[in-house]
Amino acid sequence: MVTDPGLRHWRDPVTDIGHLADVAGRVRASVETVIDGKGEAITTALVVLLAEGHLLIEDVPGVGKTMLAKALARSIDARVRRIQFTPDLLPSDVTGVSVYNQGTRDFEFRPGPVFANIVVGDEINRAEPKAQSALLECMEEHQVTVDGITYRLESPFMVIATQNPVEMEGTRALPEAQRDRFTARISMGYPSPAAEMAMLDSHGRANPLAGVSPVTDAAEVARLISLVRTVHVSPEVRQYIVDLVGGTRTHPDVALGASPRAALHLIRSARARAALEERAFVLPDDVQAMAIPVLAHRLLAHPEILLSGEPATDICTRVLADILDRVPLVRPGGARPPRHGR
Repeated sequence: MVTDPGLRHWRDPVTDIGHLADVAGRVRASVETVIDGKGEAITTALVVLLAEGHLLIEDVPGVGKTMLAKALARSIDARVRRIQFTPDLLPSDVTGVSVYNQGTRDFEFRPGPVFANIVVGDEINRAEPKAQSALLECMEEHQVTVDGITYRLESPFMVIATQNPVEMEGTRALPEAQRDRFTARISMGYPSPAAEMAMLDSHGRANPLAGVSPVTDAAEVARLISLVRTVHVSPEVRQYIVDLVGGTRTHPDVALGASPRAALHLIRSARARAALEERAFVLPDDVQAMAIPVLAHRLLAHPEILLSGEPATDICTRVLADILDRVPLVRPGGARPPRHGR
């Protein structure tokens, strides 16, 4: 029996949550046939997918960023398009262009690669800012405006972008507005010796993506996203999220803190993580688990702190770890519903 007044209106959709976990498990297993030893990165990717967000994968070349994006895309029977971001890429190469039709003597719109369910943007920080900005409206509003006409994008819609560190040749830092639209950022890191040995054996003989087949489809993912939106978040957990985000705006090492959009992305990600854990309610643990992937890439460190030589990514991660230690961890009062299957 639920005794917490804040949960009286909530009803545990046991069957639906169990189905979501089952589908997510199949997608995870499919991706793990290609990406070995990166369970945390795969979990975050699934969380972002179910939160109807966008994922930024940042790391040095050759560690499997694009492979992860492709494996996730191939595991879902949906429209998938890839954009190779290069310095000469134009906005129309992303969104589409109106072309004059000699037969009809009128202009007709030819959709660009963003008209898909999953868009894989490879090396996004090698393109000029004008081309990068073509994704701003797509990612935030799920629509494209060309020549004054607005076109809706399909649902679900997810951008999975890869980028190399800004220290690499030919790269440029993403603008703050662009980074803020990515729900989470992850790093792949180098594989363990055992995983690298297995990769040499399996990937050296054939293309590992050739064996990846869809285990779900776009319609099913859209239904699961709708289910995630119903996951309950108590007022105490909402306040905890506000306190965490507010802490980034007052920290002495931060010049630009997290935006209100960041708070929305954090609560959506916490809901998705709770659903993956087969719970229809969010715990502070879910918020803590997603705080660094969701918030770190949005922060801008003070220039004086950057002079120390510490990488900006490490500074922002350290700041968030400090905030997580300082902000009191709230626990919703009253009894909680039992976890499904326990």
